Amino acid sequence: MTVRRSTSRHPGMCVAQTASDYDPYKTLGVGRGASQAEIKRAYKNLAREWHPDKNKDPKAEDTFIKISKSYEILSNEERRSNFDRYGQMDESQPFGQSQHHHGFRSFHNSFYFDESFFHFPRSRDFADSKYLLHHAHFNSDVLPDSHKRPYLIKVTSEWCFACIHIEPVWKETVKELEPLGVGIGIVDLGFERRLANQLGAHRAPSIIGLVNGRVTFFHQAVVREHLRQFVEDLLPHKLVERITDDNYLSYLDNWHVENKPSVLLFDQVPIVPLLYKLTAFAFRDYVRFGQVDQGDKHCTRLLRQFNINTYAPTMLLFKEDTEKPVDIIQARGLKKQIMDEFVSNNKFLQVPRLVNQRLFDELCPVKQFHRRRKYCVLLITGEDQAFLPGNKAFVDFASANRKEVLRFAYVYQRQQQPLCQALRHNQAVVILERRSQAGKVLYRSVSGGWNGSEEDKYRLHEQLELLQKDPTYLSSDATLPELNNEMAPIFIIQWMNAAYEYILQIYDDLLYSNWREMMPILSLIFSALFILFGTVIIQAFSRPPKKDFVEVTELTDITYTSNLVKLRPGHINVVLVLTNASKNALLRKYAKEVFSFSGTQTLHFSFLNADKHCYWMPSLLRSVSDAAESEGQSDDEEEPSDYAGHVLALNGHKKYFCLFRPVFTGDDPNDSSSETSLSSDSRRKSRSSRATSIEVHHKLDRLGLWMERLMEGTLPRLQVPAWPSLDETANRDS
Repeated sequence: MTVRRSTSRHPGMCVAQTASDYDPYKTLGVGRGASQAEIKRAYKNLAREWHPDKNKDPKAEDTFIKISKSYEILSNEERRSNFDRYGQMDESQPFGQSQHHHGFRSFHNSFYFDESFFHFPRSRDFADSKYLLHHAHFNSDVLPDSHKRPYLIKVTSEWCFACIHIEPVWKETVKELEPLGVGIGIVDLGFERRLANQLGAHRAPSIIGLVNGRVTFFHQAVVREHLRQFVEDLLPHKLVERITDDNYLSYLDNWHVENKPSVLLFDQVPIVPLLYKLTAFAFRDYVRFGQVDQGDKHCTRLLRQFNINTYAPTMLLFKEDTEKPVDIIQARGLKKQIMDEFVSNNKFLQVPRLVNQRLFDELCPVKQFHRRRKYCVLLITGEDQAFLPGNKAFVDFASANRKEVLRFAYVYQRQQQPLCQALRHNQAVVILERRSQAGKVLYRSVSGGWNGSEEDKYRLHEQLELLQKDPTYLSSDATLPELNNEMAPIFIIQWMNAAYEYILQIYDDLLYSNWREMMPILSLIFSALFILFGTVIIQAFSRPPKKDFVEVTELTDITYTSNLVKLRPGHINVVLVLTNASKNALLRKYAKEVFSFSGTQTLHFSFLNADKHCYWMPSLLRSVSDAAESEGQSDDEEEPSDYAGHVLALNGHKKYFCLFRPVFTGDDPNDSSSETSLSSDSRRKSRSSRATSIEVHHKLDRLGLWMERLMEGTLPRLQVPAWPSLDETANRDS
């Protein structure tokens, strides 16, 4: 029987070719007894020589298709056997008949087609619509997600004969890989030209792998085994470590250095399953993965020690205790959902070490008002052997007192000195609650230090119980700096490995791809080099001074109207009242307290000199008192003689202000009179008398918490009929 093959780009120009004319051995130039290595070597040499992008011969495309089809047959032992016996290229059909009835079986097969050609263009398969990618969706969702799982993307178009021809293999591959966690995408070259250009795909069909934001093109014959291997090759090397009796102890004990839990997979197969590799890739930043071959004679001691059932795959997860796993799953068919849930529930050690800011943010998130509070119990300790008993006792305490609202962690004082200095401790247990992304925390240290004794455990347990009953138990506040990244040396090694993989990819693209497909990679490399050297040059020639304080303007006759009376709606001016004697000390303290709020565009910061405008504050407070009396309210609070240290949040448009009064925190921080609440008459009386005796550097100790309440909108608002003038004569007459 005769089949037809297109010999030009016009579908009507066809010539006949019989099955007897086709011999894959002759095409590749190998004998019938050639080994798989010889066949593969011959295929690579010929593919490199006859690739249409490299060879401008008019027959290069047809020759390349024949070479690829020949390799597809001979690389599969079953197809090769059928061809040797019967001259067939399929498992069940003769060469000619198979091509006539099944059409495009492989991406690189010659353009054999049947009656379906005359029904072209066809409507798109409805099942493919859920995989269609758009430019915005790709950049916002798929690209970031490629750092957690690889993507296999097909570039197609409506008028594409070879796209029909690879469809059966593509569907089989998607059916196999998608349940394992591989992302699937389809890009229509006709409708998503912008996305195709971003990927570097300029022809259909193309198959692309995407991992860690890096694009890799598939160049082999489109068969399911090749596509599966392609996805596996996208993943970084050494994701899973081979574990035996010789190295399992060092592997489990390495949690001290890696600061991660360890997972061991016991399985009968010596090859690491793709599902396990994909899980290891998704959680590589949190957990270490190892694999034990149950059939290996060098793993018998491991199997006996952990009593492993050899009839089903088993996963063990270890944390600080290397003798006993904290979690176990065992099943004949481990599914992705089960493995993901198993690992995600154990992402952190019982007491992880804070090695960077990202880990701190995940373990101890900033307080959200619509969620429950999260408290971080932090042990500040050292790396020497003398600290090991205390550290182990802290881990035992954390394991016995795990609660949803508590997170236990520790830091090395030598590695995180700025953090320890901010908390004013070098060796202690500190309970803290994060209040803002700028580093604001409330904290309280456990008295007596920590050496792991039973008395220390009892004292810590007692303070945790008090904290859950009274959230105001945390009496101190501080602004924490960003944590030092202790994993920076490891990051350099990871960067070098990534650079090595990029070099290999460039080499591969030089062999198989044209320059248009290489443009995204080259653009990325040159952009990275430009940014790297540009940053070095900029830092070398321009070193702007570091700003530690917020800029504060003075309220004068010139700035008073624009900064208050005619302040834009929604804007608030936070004004500090000071005197000539207290100006330097109060301004320094004021700038430090409000610095974390200086990024808010609706807040302005000013100060008012009471020595220059001594009648303004009394006039403002009297206007509030007059308004209160006219409404039948009374305020028995005495006016202080010294207004230095008072802070007002003035809303010029709505004519109200919130008042911060200096509170005494120098001697007794637990004294109830230090609170800013106005609910007790006795508290008002004592506060006025004490405010005059406060040392200057203590007057604004609670301003940071008052600013938080201002941002929350929970401070009382005092209405004024009109803003008093800064003119002393006018205020004195009124």
